[in-house]
This record gives sequence, C-alpha cells and structure tokens, in this order.
Amino acid sequence: MLKLYYGCIYPPKTPYEPPTTPAKTGISQIWSKLAGPVIMLGPAGLWLLLLLVFPTLVIFQLSLVENIRPGDVVIPDGLGNYLRVFEPINLRVIARSVNFAIGTTVFCLLLGFPVAYWIAVMAPPKSRNLLLLGFVLPLWTSSLLRSYAWITILRPTGVLNSFLGLLGLPTLALLNSSPAVLIGMTYSYLPYMVTVLYASLEKLDRRLLEASADLGAKPPETFWKITVPQARTGIIAGSLLVFISSLGDFVDPELLGGASSMTVSRLIYNQFLGATQNWGFGSALSMVLIFGVSIAIALLIRYGDGRPSK
Repeated sequence: MLKLYYGCIYPPKTPYEPPTTPAKTGISQIWSKLAGPVIMLGPAGLWLLLLLVFPTLVIFQLSLVENIRPGDVVIPDGLGNYLRVFEPINLRVIARSVNFAIGTTVFCLLLGFPVAYWIAVMAPPKSRNLLLLGFVLPLWTSSLLRSYAWITILRPTGVLNSFLGLLGLPTLALLNSSPAVLIGMTYSYLPYMVTVLYASLEKLDRRLLEASADLGAKPPETFWKITVPQARTGIIAGSLLVFISSLGDFVDPELLGGASSMTVSRLIYNQFLGATQNWGFGSALSMVLIFGVSIAIALLIRYGDGRPSK
C-alpha cells in the first residue's frame, strides 16, 4: 500500500533483517571452541606429555618388575617392589626424609616470617624490592656450590670451628650429621619461604593493626589474632612449597649428611646408579615419592592461593 507525504508517494517500509550466515555444523562448532585452547596450550601440553607423563608411565611399568637390571626384558609381574617399600629398613629411610622435610619447613617458617614481616611492613617502601632481591640472591648460584660452601664452614678445620677456637670454645662435629643436613636445607629453601610470605604479608590490612592497638591489644595478641589469620594462606603455601622441595632433596643430604643420613632420594639413586642396580625397586620408591608429592601439591593448590584470610 502506497502512502502520500507532501505530494510524494513512498512505498511502505519493511523491517530490517540482518544478513543470515550459514549455520555451523557440529564439527565446526566443536573446533571453534577448541581451537584457541589447543593453539595456546598445545606446545606446553606436548612438552609435559613427552617429558613428564611418558617417563612417569615408564617408571610405573618398571616398578612392577622385580630385580630388573639394565638390558632386561620388561615384563610386569606383580607388586613385590611396592611390598619391599614397607620393610622396616626402608620405612626408616622414608621417615628420615619426612623428618628432614618437616624440620626444614619449621626452621624456614620460624626464620623467614620475621624477615618477610620486616620487609613487607616495617622497611621503607622504596627499599623493599631491593631488600627482597638481596635476600633471594643465593638462588642465583648452584645448589651444589652452596652445599660445598657449607662444607667449608662446618668441617672440623672449617670457618665455624676456627672461630670457636679463637673464642676458646669447644669445636663442633657438625659435618656428616643430621644437623648439618638441616642447616644446609634450611639455607637452601629459606628464600622460597620468605618470598611467599612477603607476597601474603604485603597485603595486610593495616587498619586492623591500628584498630587493635587503639583498643589496647598487646603486640603478641595483635600478632596471633590479626596478623597470623591474614597471612594464613601464605604460611600454608610457603610451608607446603618448602616441604615438597625438601622432601626430594638429594644434594644436601648427600654432601652434608654422610652415610648415616640416608634419604629416599639417595636410596633411589643407589638403586639406579649404585652397586645394587635394582631398577624395579628404585622405580617403586620413585612412584611412592611422586604420590606423596602429588598429595602435597594438591593441598598447595587447595589451600595456598596466596590471598590473605579475612
């Protein structure tokens, strides 16, 4: 129907319809959703698949073969290697490794919390990054060099005993002992604890600290009721990170502990490259260690998000 406006005839307006696009098929819809993740995660996923998943599967296969040596045919025949893990002598080695990891975690927390708190709260803001950088500088050197440095300090004629002799104090036989292992491991993993705690403590709500002081709370009470709850996730994350790293440490127990400080990592090394050459039992120990570390990593992901608790 035509309409007349000011002497002109216009046709009726039709509603605007956007151009239609052909409907995507099921395969194209799936590919459009997966293309981005595949392109972004594909290289890293392939890397992890080749260097983590496949080697772990090979170790698991070897763990099912008893008394296998280099060159033998791999024929899985049971769980005998895993039953050997629960022998008393091997359980003592596992317990010693766990004790070293727990001791290292406790010492790193006790030494690292005051440092991280001072850098995050009390140090001048302009110098915090520089102070934190200076504290993590030892990580720029090899862990092997750091262990050799502690050998120089702790040996009978080392720096520590020479200093004690100058003061007229008795010397200490620390090298090749469990205390030497704890000292070396604490020194190695203390920067990790400090950096994680610093990331949590710098987010402290200072208003709560000021309110606590205004209400008459003493510093210890403020620390336990205000500071620690807010830094709880950082404490958990730092503790689990140090525990996971120290549980599989090989260098410090090997160089500082001597024969009396056998750990799981050293026992695994002996099964693969030592005189025993029992790859099956070494693989079973490796799978047990991987399982324990996986549990700790799951706890770290669950509770160590790094956000302060309210």
